[in-house]
Amino acid sequence: MHYATLGCTGWNVSRIGLGTWNIGGQWGAVSDREAQNTVAAAIDAGINLIDTADAYGIPQGLSEERVGRAIRGKRKDLYIATKVGNLGRRFGHPLPYTHPQHVKVCCEASLHRMRIETIDLYQCHIGHLQQPDVFLEAFDALIREGKIRAYGVSTDSVNVARAFNTPPDDLANARRYLAAVQLNHSLLNRAAEAELLPYCDGENVGVLVRGPLHQGLLAGKYGPQTQFSDSVRERKWNEGDGRKDYLAKIETVEALRFLETGGRTMAQAALAFVLATPGVTLAIPGAKSPEQARANAAAADMALADEELARARELTA
Repeated sequence: MHYATLGCTGWNVSRIGLGTWNIGGQWGAVSDREAQNTVAAAIDAGINLIDTADAYGIPQGLSEERVGRAIRGKRKDLYIATKVGNLGRRFGHPLPYTHPQHVKVCCEASLHRMRIETIDLYQCHIGHLQQPDVFLEAFDALIREGKIRAYGVSTDSVNVARAFNTPPDDLANARRYLAAVQLNHSLLNRAAEAELLPYCDGENVGVLVRGPLHQGLLAGKYGPQTQFSDSVRERKWNEGDGRKDYLAKIETVEALRFLETGGRTMAQAALAFVLATPGVTLAIPGAKSPEQARANAAAADMALADEELARARELTA
């Protein structure tokens, strides 16, 4: 496993982390035992950053609960990242987040679900929020109270990143500046390379890449006839314009098959591509089994040749 420094935090994080949306059941049923074994396998493979969110799981919060059980006795060796802002949103009843107390009560709930005393990286989960004063005030208070160590935001907007990286004067303490941005980036979505990644790189803001396998498409296991039954993808890719988008992406994946070799899976190649992108600190692919977690972790030690990178970039420009 290779490691890198996460922005201004000084933390030495694994270049492959573990995304835990998958173990909450929204991507298909996962048993408690399989969830525990998946997290354990990731840790054993050298992964030391685990990312979750209060809204992940069926019911919501299940992902955090399972993470908490899996890290018991291993907490001191790990960086735990979670997110706030989407609780209840998929049911049409999110909190308004109009007062810092809304953020603070969600933090207390996340700490309780995971049975930990401090969250290392607490991230705003509302990607379009360009006036984040409520969150910044809450994050500042939570840092002073020892409930969180650093804050970030999950967004694909450079303007939102700038807003979170410019706290009011009374919060202008070095440890309270934006520590990380969680953004979407993959061979099938390279938009962040235009502005957001260069901004983060220039500002010493760490980058966690979500969706590095583009919700599984870059694993190379799906085809034109595939229909999805999980609660996330069935709404996106089974019919209408979403289906057209899916079929176009499958064609691109097929064109990228040259990246798959005897010693490297398509998924590992896709992760290696993301890690080769300037400004990226780590990728946080999801996993639903120990085998997936171990295979993802192994990608940190793989590198694409210059000619492979060039061809992949040309095909996905």
